[in-house]
Amino acid sequence: MEMRKHEEIALRLSVVMGAWFVYAGGLKIFSSGLNQFAVDIGNYKLVSDSMAVAAAYIVPWVEVVAGLCFMLGILRKGAWLAMLGLVAAFSVAVGSAWSRGLDISCGCLGGTEKISYWAKAGEFLMYYAVLAYLVWVWWRKAPEADA
Repeated sequence: MEMRKHEEIALRLSVVMGAWFVYAGGLKIFSSGLNQFAVDIGNYKLVSDSMAVAAAYIVPWVEVVAGLCFMLGILRKGAWLAMLGLVAAFSVAVGSAWSRGLDISCGCLGGTEKISYWAKAGEFLMYYAVLAYLVWVWWRKAPEADA
């Protein structure tokens, strides 16, 4: 497959993934509310209540900004790193809850439905695969073309 085709696929993937993160962050901010997200974070029992509140008020905005940058192709490396950090943090939190058998809501889309751990594992694998593919395509290009 020629590089042009990989670049087209990468563009589509970055727009879709960016839109997904904008959507997820937007739901937490404008639909269910940041206070509910703080409760959801607290349910993981990984951080103190004050840290859960701080994370709840920061993480959705990082999702929105990183998603917008991803979709628009601006600050691409920073957006990629932010996305990777978010996915890694979510993976650790969900994996920890799964290993402890917690029956909680994910909080990922601002809803209250119970988490499906196997579905989340598949979702995280997809995120990592997309992020790996994007970095492979972007780093194969000439350095001066990678902004």
